[in-house]
Amino acid sequence: MATFVQIVVNVPAVSGIFDYAVPESLLGQVGLGHLVIVPFGKQTVQGVIFRFIDRPSVPEVKEVADLVDPEPVLTQAQIALAEEMAEATLSSLASVVGLFLPAGLGQEADVRYELRIADYEPQKSSTEARLIHLLKERGPLRGRQIDTHFRKVDWRKSAGYLIRRGVLVSQSVLPPARVRPKFIKTAQLAVSPDTAEVAINDLGKTEATQTRREKALRFLMRIREAVNVSWIYAESGGNLADLQELAERGLIRLFETEVFRDPLERARQEVDSYPDKQILQFTSEQQFVWEQIEEAFRAAAQGKPVRPFLLQGVTGSGKTEIYIRAAQEAIRHGKQAIILVPEIALTPQTVRRFLARFPGQVGLVHSKLSEGERYDTWRRARAGSLKLIIGPRSALFAPLPNIGLIVADECHDASYYQSEPPFYHAVTAAQAYSRLTGAVCILGSATPTVVQRYQTTIQEMNQLDLPNRVVEAGLPPVQVVDMREELKAGQRGIFSRLLLDELASTLGRGEQVILFLNRRGTATYVFCRDCGHVLRCPNCDMPLTYHIERQEPAPALNGASNAENRQGQAQLFDAVQNRPSTSSLRCHHCGYERAKPRTCPSCGSRQIREYGLGSERVEAEVSAAFPGVRTLRWDWETTRQKDSHEMILTHFAAHRADVLVGTQMLAKGLDLPLVTLVGIVLADVGLYFPDPFAGERVFQVLTQVAGRAGRSERGGRVVMQTFDPANQVIRSAARHDVSGFYQAELEQRRRLGYPPFSRLVRMEYRHQDPGIVEHEARRLASRLGGLLATDNGKLLTMIGPVPCFFAKIAGYYRWQIVLRGADPAMVLRDRPVQVWLKDWRVEVDPISLL
Repeated sequence: MATFVQIVVNVPAVSGIFDYAVPESLLGQVGLGHLVIVPFGKQTVQGVIFRFIDRPSVPEVKEVADLVDPEPVLTQAQIALAEEMAEATLSSLASVVGLFLPAGLGQEADVRYELRIADYEPQKSSTEARLIHLLKERGPLRGRQIDTHFRKVDWRKSAGYLIRRGVLVSQSVLPPARVRPKFIKTAQLAVSPDTAEVAINDLGKTEATQTRREKALRFLMRIREAVNVSWIYAESGGNLADLQELAERGLIRLFETEVFRDPLERARQEVDSYPDKQILQFTSEQQFVWEQIEEAFRAAAQGKPVRPFLLQGVTGSGKTEIYIRAAQEAIRHGKQAIILVPEIALTPQTVRRFLARFPGQVGLVHSKLSEGERYDTWRRARAGSLKLIIGPRSALFAPLPNIGLIVADECHDASYYQSEPPFYHAVTAAQAYSRLTGAVCILGSATPTVVQRYQTTIQEMNQLDLPNRVVEAGLPPVQVVDMREELKAGQRGIFSRLLLDELASTLGRGEQVILFLNRRGTATYVFCRDCGHVLRCPNCDMPLTYHIERQEPAPALNGASNAENRQGQAQLFDAVQNRPSTSSLRCHHCGYERAKPRTCPSCGSRQIREYGLGSERVEAEVSAAFPGVRTLRWDWETTRQKDSHEMILTHFAAHRADVLVGTQMLAKGLDLPLVTLVGIVLADVGLYFPDPFAGERVFQVLTQVAGRAGRSERGGRVVMQTFDPANQVIRSAARHDVSGFYQAELEQRRRLGYPPFSRLVRMEYRHQDPGIVEHEARRLASRLGGLLATDNGKLLTMIGPVPCFFAKIAGYYRWQIVLRGADPAMVLRDRPVQVWLKDWRVEVDPISLL
């Protein structure tokens, strides 16, 4: 009897699942979750087996062609999660499945282009001419390889024309996986040391050869275990020919050994002396929280459903220790844990604490790793040899076989939301995954979102509270400065008199300061004082930001020891204090950059001036006000190089700088005991965006940044500068009043009909032609208007169509339509609407409407 399966093919633009037959040659080898190669139309593609079926839905089915990996790439729980996520987010199942596969393993079909008529003469400087020249120079290339040479150029139309003329020939191909296991050549003693000693005096005809081979053999006699041949080369000065001669004489064995690429190798060396290896004593509040979580583990072990926990704890209240104890409990039950953090580079202290407490059991997953490192970590997780996986949202999809705990630290953070297709929120997915696996789920934050707090009131989550810090100092007092009064008093600098006094006092005591401004650059925009012309990005139509740059510190030296790296970084840090500067105008949306013009492009005036405030300007003002004070800046511009986050934090934690100036990165769980003053230079930034979630975002970042002060017995304080001290967001943040903000914001959302009292679906259309964008937006709105007039749509409202707040980004104009109601996605699941939305970006439960 024939065996049939349903497969999700790796063609993200295609929705649905397809039936295939399993050939006799693969029977017993393929199962649920296996990655296979199948024919699909005229292409050969990869696909994942989702289920076995008794009979196919079509009369003729094609056969599975081959098996990519002998082990399943998805667990049964992951298959269920992928289907649930695709349904909830209106994404194609194939695009969601792609989230679960390590980069380089999953491959999409491509087209191979080859030149047939080499002497064809197209028009000079045309796309056809460039394409022919490229293929002449490089030989046959795949489409995605050609894409790297023709950025923002629609070369495929030209390729199609050349194919019809017979100049080019094309063929569908499936590229091989880019990742594979890594093997190294190793050697091992093959005889007893006594036998080797007998042969050791006759290993070479010349003295040099004899010396090399003798050293190599004696090294292996001492080690006895298989070792990398590079170690033997370093010890003996020998080469492969020497080892091959020893192998031919039967004295040693040469063979290939698989090794795992481990991104945590250096970090493990660094945590050997890390002090936090002992279990800390719980406070009474932590003990109460832990007892509730421990009871949940007991219930989960009995197969009972367990609701997720929302652990709301102020900064410094000991949430991380709760996570560590929960991970230990999961491992004690024979299970594994996933620990999600917003951004791995911004939470090094959290990672080190887990490494110290779970030596040899932790795997790291994030986008900055090489494909080989990610692939090996993924394979070790699949094999169950890792007990913990730590990383940002992508870590949720590690194929651990028996998950017992899922933690999402700083669960309010926007980086858990993927803002490119397929759109999804990792915290929402974590809640679903814990339900499917029967795992305990803990979402932790000092400032959970309004929706997350509301879930506790309707019994979708259990709330746990840590209202006090572990240290006795408590939360730092916040003093609000009305900058309008400063202006009236004649203080026109960016720092108020109070902040200047506090800076002088803190620095005088040898303590450290954090200055926060949620804006990069030196000036917000550049304009002409004569005609008012603002210099804008040609791609985004956004004001360009003025930057004054200094050369950045170099990353750690590859191959150098930790001590050498620290010494080299320290020298570089000293060298860049007086480094030369360059200026430029930049777009923070698409990266466009140009020099500042000497005259106005509109009227020719030379009165070009900068206006506004950015992190570079704050750093410069500190240096001017306090000569000799050591400053560091931590924003997007200073962290583009590898390891730059860690380098900046290491320098500041080692007190090689007195003042750290930065943007939102400062809000991520930093524990810096010497920081006793936090200055929020302008609390109002981002407060007045036309977005229902703007106030919540500002409150969260202000509260989190304020929490960086006073995390030791030294205590601390916060100075918050604002032009709107009466604003509810500012007042709540100044009082560390999370509950007060929640109640006020909840009432505001209730009046306006925004989440959690409704759900949203945001649809965005992009095109380089503004007329086409508007036409398509209005056409879809007309169709949706008719749909909403039916009984199914009467409970929904449509907002738009309107241009997005950022109406043009990277050369593309943007319009959007927002549906609001109890379940707006339900209306869009009808097949006709899927056709309408073919070229639209659709977000279910978006975190921003900008």
